[in-house]
Amino acid sequence: MDIVTIFCDIDDFCRSLLAVGHPQLPAYGFPHSQSTSSLSLSEVMTIVVWFHASHYRTFKHFYLGSVLAEKRAEFPTLPSYTRFVELIPVTLLPLCAYLQTRQGQPTGIQFIDSLPIRGCHNRRIGSHKVFAGFAQRGKSSMGWFYGFKLHLVINDRGEVLGLTLTPGQVDDRRPVAKLGRQLWGKLFGDRGYIGQELFEQLWTEGVQLITKLKRNMKNKLMPVLDKLLLRKRALIECVNDQLKNISQIEHTRHPSATNGIVNMLAAVVAYTFQPKKPALDLSTITETPAQRLLLAAVTI
Repeated sequence: MDIVTIFCDIDDFCRSLLAVGHPQLPAYGFPHSQSTSSLSLSEVMTIVVWFHASHYRTFKHFYLGSVLAEKRAEFPTLPSYTRFVELIPVTLLPLCAYLQTRQGQPTGIQFIDSLPIRGCHNRRIGSHKVFAGFAQRGKSSMGWFYGFKLHLVINDRGEVLGLTLTPGQVDDRRPVAKLGRQLWGKLFGDRGYIGQELFEQLWTEGVQLITKLKRNMKNKLMPVLDKLLLRKRALIECVNDQLKNISQIEHTRHPSATNGIVNMLAAVVAYTFQPKKPALDLSTITETPAQRLLLAAVTI
């Protein structure tokens, strides 16, 4: 992952964004022209995204040990660490918009899952103030936590198709209808997405929701192709694992709620730049969904 490639792509987006003249950007200290005393919007966004590809565990160590020490040539007007942290909140809206440009295209084979993101350790919930009013207690397969859920949809190539962030107590099924608006074909999820109402709603929009059955449910016939692809739902779990262990999407020492949200968005953006994403071995020469499903059965 090359920092020059990331900067060029982000800078092109920021130039088009600043050309529109968004009223909030100059108020945060990012004028339309390059300032000699501070970083540009694209430079701040690049550094925030680059952190999640650097394998550093904390942003402070990354900024002091890598950026300030080694990237003076690329960023001549680097401010102090404290000043840079003050600049991070302005990247929230641009990162939200930029992430839309980094999404892939539906392929007819999609996977959905939720990723728990802790806001703090369970022992510090009572004294935690950064995410007060935003985060909530929730439960995942790993137990109770206090924080958020990142609901993610990917295709069989590992590309992000959509995501939304909710408090930790929100049911996994609630944001699915919104995330499935641009999808078609089949959507594979775990048992947490079982629901007749949700299935019918997606079915009317051209999306078939496929999940495993609970123990107390009656078994129903399922095509062999669907069973094979359902076993490959671990693909999205690999993406979640990379977001947590490589991109550092979970961090419990944020100075503000805005900086915490920016950290989560930047982690997903950094993942989209990975040259080799977790993917199923499906040929690119197939055109129809039936051909893609048939080839999937052969290659799995």
